[in-house]
Amino acid sequence: MTLTADRLAAVRPALDAVRRLWWLCAAVSLIALGAAAVLAIVDPAEVNWVVWLRGSVVAAASLVFVLVTRTAARGSRRAFTRMRWISILAPIGIGLIIVSPDSGYPIWMKIEQGLIGILIVAIAVLLNRRSTRTAFPKAS
Repeated sequence: MTLTADRLAAVRPALDAVRRLWWLCAAVSLIALGAAAVLAIVDPAEVNWVVWLRGSVVAAASLVFVLVTRTAARGSRRAFTRMRWISILAPIGIGLIIVSPDSGYPIWMKIEQGLIGILIVAIAVLLNRRSTRTAFPKAS
């Protein structure tokens, strides 16, 4: 199902904001990877494989969701639904990482993940507004 011109116009500002937030998630993750590279030289105890894996996966996933947002903006309910689920579930996982004492994440990475979590919660708010949801009705 594709969006009508009216629905597309109504939802475009929200999806543009979502796309910018995904870009910001990617930027924060790439900055964290840069910090990890510096710390690997200066204080190697602050960087482990978990840091590299999580930072890389979050940066890559954020870039993928920039594309998913574009697909949703073209009217894909499936892309929209996928983003809604991720934006709800990801902050829960991030919260568990932050509160887990033995997660393997150094405190600086937990702070970075907290920032990513806040950005994704903002995405969830935008995607779960009635005006955004109604732009992607279920197929009859």
